[in-house]
Amino acid sequence: MTVMTPAPVDQQEDEEMLVPHSDLTDNHQPMEVAAQPETASTVENQPVEDPPSSRFTWKIENFSRLNTKKHYSEVFPVGGFKWRILIFPKGNNVDHLSMYLDVADSASLPYGWSRYAQFSLAVVNQIHNKYSIRKDTQHQFNARESDWGFTSFMPLGELYDPCRGYLVNDTLIVEAEVIVRRIVDYWTYDSKKETGYVGLKNQGATCYMNSLLQTLYHIPYFRKAVYHMPTTENDMPSGSIPLALQSLFYKLQYSDSSVATKELTKSFGWDTYDSFMQHDVQELNRVLCEKLEDKMKGTVVEGTIQQLFEGHHMNYIECINVDYKSTRKESFYDLQLDVKGCRDVYASFDKYVEVERLEGDNKYQAEQYGLQDAKKGVLFIDFPPVLQLQLKRFEYDFMRDTMVKINDRYEFPLQLDLDRDEGKYLSPEADRSVRNLYTLHSVLVHSGGVHGGHYYAFIRPTLSDQWYKFDDERVTKEDMKRALEEQYGGEEELPQTNPGFNNTPFKFTKYSNAYMLVYIRESDKDKIICNVDEKDIAEHLRERLKKEQEEKEHKKKEKAEAHLYTIIKVARDDDLAEQIGKDIYFDLVDHDKVRSFRIQKQTPFNVFKEEVSKEYGIPIQFQRFWLWAKRQNHTYRPNRPLTPLEETQSVGALREVSNKAHNAELKLFLEVELGLDLRPIAPPDKTKEDILLFFKHYDPEKEELHFVGRLFVKSTGKPIEILSKLNKMAGYAPDQEIDLYEEIKFEPSVMCEPIDKKLTVRASQLEDGDIICFQKSLPVESTEQFRYPDVPSFLEYVHNRQVVHFRSLEKPKEDDFCLEMSRLYSYDDVVERVAQKLDLDDPSKIRLTSHNCYSQQPKPQPIKYRGVDHLSDMLIHYNQTSDILYYEVLDIPLPELQCLKTLKVAFHHATKDEVVIHTIRLPKQSTVGDVINDLKTKVELSHPNAELRLLEVFYHKIYKIFPPNEKIENINDQYWTLRAEEIPEEEKNLGPNDRLIHVYHFTKETAQNQMQILNFGEPFFLVIREGETLAEIKVRVQKKLQVPDEEFAKWKFAFLSLGRPEYLQDSDIVSGRFQRRDVYGAWEQYLGLEHSDNAPKRAYAANQNRHTFEKPVKIYN
Repeated sequence: MTVMTPAPVDQQEDEEMLVPHSDLTDNHQPMEVAAQPETASTVENQPVEDPPSSRFTWKIENFSRLNTKKHYSEVFPVGGFKWRILIFPKGNNVDHLSMYLDVADSASLPYGWSRYAQFSLAVVNQIHNKYSIRKDTQHQFNARESDWGFTSFMPLGELYDPCRGYLVNDTLIVEAEVIVRRIVDYWTYDSKKETGYVGLKNQGATCYMNSLLQTLYHIPYFRKAVYHMPTTENDMPSGSIPLALQSLFYKLQYSDSSVATKELTKSFGWDTYDSFMQHDVQELNRVLCEKLEDKMKGTVVEGTIQQLFEGHHMNYIECINVDYKSTRKESFYDLQLDVKGCRDVYASFDKYVEVERLEGDNKYQAEQYGLQDAKKGVLFIDFPPVLQLQLKRFEYDFMRDTMVKINDRYEFPLQLDLDRDEGKYLSPEADRSVRNLYTLHSVLVHSGGVHGGHYYAFIRPTLSDQWYKFDDERVTKEDMKRALEEQYGGEEELPQTNPGFNNTPFKFTKYSNAYMLVYIRESDKDKIICNVDEKDIAEHLRERLKKEQEEKEHKKKEKAEAHLYTIIKVARDDDLAEQIGKDIYFDLVDHDKVRSFRIQKQTPFNVFKEEVSKEYGIPIQFQRFWLWAKRQNHTYRPNRPLTPLEETQSVGALREVSNKAHNAELKLFLEVELGLDLRPIAPPDKTKEDILLFFKHYDPEKEELHFVGRLFVKSTGKPIEILSKLNKMAGYAPDQEIDLYEEIKFEPSVMCEPIDKKLTVRASQLEDGDIICFQKSLPVESTEQFRYPDVPSFLEYVHNRQVVHFRSLEKPKEDDFCLEMSRLYSYDDVVERVAQKLDLDDPSKIRLTSHNCYSQQPKPQPIKYRGVDHLSDMLIHYNQTSDILYYEVLDIPLPELQCLKTLKVAFHHATKDEVVIHTIRLPKQSTVGDVINDLKTKVELSHPNAELRLLEVFYHKIYKIFPPNEKIENINDQYWTLRAEEIPEEEKNLGPNDRLIHVYHFTKETAQNQMQILNFGEPFFLVIREGETLAEIKVRVQKKLQVPDEEFAKWKFAFLSLGRPEYLQDSDIVSGRFQRRDVYGAWEQYLGLEHSDNAPKRAYAANQNRHTFEKPVKIYN
């Protein structure tokens, strides 16, 4: 995933980057990163041509025993610089291996040093190199960011799993490939000035969208149609896709700096989480075009999408021996072309129209002729003016049950002639007068691996020879070689940096390559590359965007002039009454919600009072202002009135008196006294003896707290003297008994203590700005009828109150219900409330899982029964607090379940071709024998005395037969499949020289000139007798697998050891190959059955730990 580094502090509000807040140690990025480099003040000279490059391999032995948080490799030189790899073996505060490239000598480099490198980091798979995990990125290294890389490189569960092949003999192999590039000054670079075009800001992982939007924007006919979609001045861009796209295109056309896409993604109905997900570009393209097509219906631009992008092809099936042909016309907006096995676009088109023979078992059922030999294929009726070619760089790997990226070399021409070879791609009814000669308009590139990377586009907007690279915010001029040849993929040969040590050059796989091409038909280019100017843009849109621009300029000006002004925030009694009990409960006011005045610093305070007089209608002589002060206990209260001398000063000088912190705000409380007619009167004289107190009233029945007023009291007076006034404030009878409490503080805990009504104000240590909360005195017997009978208990509740959003673990993206709880709730309190909500009698059947704030997913491990003390512990994730919990309803109480081990076992029936998954739950101290006995009660056996065994199967190989006495506590069914099966009779009577061998199905594939073995299907054991030939074994295998003769004749048999096949002849004695029994790694020595994998896929997954790496693209509006 591509995440931009946080933008500079002084950026505009609308330019705010949506990067997850991270307080991770050592300033490492919280997600995979590929940042726009930045440059320090001085730049080291680096060569422009042939950048220095190198590969470094790091073997880490005794890896699982490393007990340091960080672990560095030795230093290795590239491009005259010293580098090293930094890893966090147990993750940098995440459950993934964290890995970074580090500048080894950063501490001793001169001030302002900077260097730019492209690099990839890899964890090598020591069993199958093709499953190595590799991620690449680029970065401008400097003193502030001297390391860069991937906090979530790969899950620790996969890394430490011995069967995965990453950790072999407790040794991990890490590789780094580094190319040091010439530095460009990224701070001062001006895309508009250098190229005439501007880029798009990255919202976190939206580079895939940015590259597509730039491509669509630079099809002027498309842009014009978007401008002509009807929108009104009452529409909001965040709720209207047409208006958001119009706004975005207008800004790309007329803005001088990069443009934000937040409004557009909001109009899609995406939240920020969607913005952080890398989606499939092709899917986004289709969904966006479908949405626009729908929104264009019934408007002047109806049908534009079809006119530009829609072509048609014909699917046909034609019988060979009878006169019968079936055809079906279909439309397409883009074509998916194979990359694998094709050297260029023409080879892909050849494959697209390749004729398939339907014969033998695969004959075609022709309506009146029955089963017939036939040929099946696709031909094109017409191609669209704008041809979008999606290159299939990502493919599903059945063996790994995951997607893989194809980095093979694949060429594409500047001019594409689809009429070639006498129109071999065209159907008979195609209009041959249309010349299908196309010119390349744009190349969309993906750099990285299947689980993330970076997207950008090469475009030539006017089809001239000048190409431009659109890489998020940055647009640069590029030559044709960069846009075409360098995006073909494949491998690049790089010279070694230490020629004396090893003269052989190594090949560097290009992880950057084209995945989408846009061609424009020559005969249509004048219509498509048309002129788009202001008259194409609706008046209201121009006005709106002009206004937006003016507001932006105004904000910018305000920011630039901020040092000349003071912000004065004025709180009044009305604000206290409005906020207390609704927005706030503690202290008196939220200053961010009161009226603020922006006043020039040199303005005399008395002039400001005139402004207040105009605003509130309070004559100057009746205004008295108090300064606020932050107390040592972190409360914030009015402290003292301004003196007459202070009121003669400028507001700037006053701000400095009131506030030692360097912000431009002056906070004041405006005291206004009202006469009997409720009109302002002069404030009373205040001496040191007069104390200003604020009063809040609490009603335990309604559980409500409100501000009711303020009073001056004498320090020598006693609260008992003002009780009647307080009763009047609360609307009580004058003689109502009331209890008084002082609200002292609320952080980190609430302190609210009773006041002795008979002590003097001074004796109770009350001072200006103090808060007194009061309530009716309650008889002791009635306190139990209220949840919070007194002020302290109510404030304690409010302070710890937390609304928790509960989600079902099965639907982790949807809130199910919310409950208001206290952070001090015990584990039992929480599950009890959840059980109550779900009408569940037994709360111990509730299991909770905490929320990971970084991934926005449930944490992998649930909360153990009474495993935490309080609700607050459930909601904390590192230094962040969440308000989400996930729940499950179990079929047995959690304490019982925790004493049990749950295993998923796939039972393979001996005679029927069926697999049933059983969930086995047994005490943790149980053995494999207990599992087998339990299973026998649940499955159908071929005969009553059948014996079962339990196997460990991983990627279509059998790794282990579990001994019956092995404890189940340590068996992990998360990564591999547990398979149970009957032990065949022939295996029970093994002779001294018989062998029990592994038999696996396999196919071969060639990737990057290397032959790879791919296993598939169900592996099994076979007994082979001494002296038995392959021909004899084949008979037994065919019978066991029930393969028809015709199909079985195509199968080849081979002996495989460590992935290398040695093909066998029918006369070969097989037992001689399998000399040793029970050796570690026996699964790598097997009899291989080579044939095509055409069996239907099983309904269950071989790997229970299925990760989803991509969400489907949805545009909700």
